[in-house]
Amino acid sequence: MSTRNRLFAGLSATMIVASMAAPVAAQSPSAAAMGSYVIGVSNPGSVGNGWREEMLCSAQAQGVASGEVSEIRIINRDTDAAGQLEDLRQLISSGVDAIIVNPSSPDALNPAIKEATDAGIVVIAIDAPVTEPTAYNLSNDQENYAYLGASWLFQQLGGEGDVVYMRGFAGHPADTARDVGFQRALAENPGITIVSDQFTDWTQPKAIEQITTLLNAGTSIDGVWTSGIDNVIIDAFKTSGVPYVPVVGADNVGFVSQLLDTAGYEGLTGAAVTNPGSVGGAGVTLALQILNGDLPESNTVLLTPQLWDNVSEEGKASLAAANDPSLNPIWPLGLSIEGWTTYTKEQLLACKGPGE
Repeated sequence: MSTRNRLFAGLSATMIVASMAAPVAAQSPSAAAMGSYVIGVSNPGSVGNGWREEMLCSAQAQGVASGEVSEIRIINRDTDAAGQLEDLRQLISSGVDAIIVNPSSPDALNPAIKEATDAGIVVIAIDAPVTEPTAYNLSNDQENYAYLGASWLFQQLGGEGDVVYMRGFAGHPADTARDVGFQRALAENPGITIVSDQFTDWTQPKAIEQITTLLNAGTSIDGVWTSGIDNVIIDAFKTSGVPYVPVVGADNVGFVSQLLDTAGYEGLTGAAVTNPGSVGGAGVTLALQILNGDLPESNTVLLTPQLWDNVSEEGKASLAAANDPSLNPIWPLGLSIEGWTTYTKEQLLACKGPGE
């Protein structure tokens, strides 16, 4: 196993992660100067997913880069909302100053979030929002993420055709928001028929099984929209010998490489929509700003997604500029977020928090 993959494999269910939010009284700047803030992170699912790995590594790297954090405590395990409530309460009782949470539900975690903010703990929801008003939300604009990709796909098909819709995790607020965007694009293209609508749980084995079943059954497929589990879909088409169809995925290393590799994937057209996993590091930055008394104007910050296709010259240039085949193929290429993260690439790949 390479050094890089050993680092990623270390992101096990024994790590600690949580949430962050709430306009509460900040600690004194002297605490920050001593690097004494303790930040918790809670990730409740898709353990082993490349996006989640980058999210956790970026939170740790930003903790190191900030010089203001003494420890990042991560709880990283596959669980439901009830289990994540327990994880949040564990972080609260451990005495963290802030919690960053990738929420399993928009509202089921609100009781624990309110307990945290009542205790003076900053809570930041990343990847998808929560409805508790004392929390802060920092995420990619998931609705427009789906709308951008679906609109591009439907346009490639001339507004008519059979499309496979491969979603994320049922009930996750990011998936729910993406479905709103996808359905909006679908309503604008009545000639599109959805021939399969399934949840991949953002896991490669499940996605491979689903697409392979469809291909083996001879299902009519003119295009595929994926919620970020993408390169394995392309490989399934290649293995089956079925001609490629336009595919939409995320800005993952493996998928971007496929879109650029015309020799190995001749005839493939597709588009990658950005969804930076480094929002974990951005969450740490926002938490520290709030702890130091610098409150944002709004409790919701949305990052604007971009679409990079291998059809337009502009899209191909963006793909080439972002491409980095040295990285883990399941990681997104948004390694940093301008204005929000300050760590180096080496710190991110080290995937170690303060003091480690």
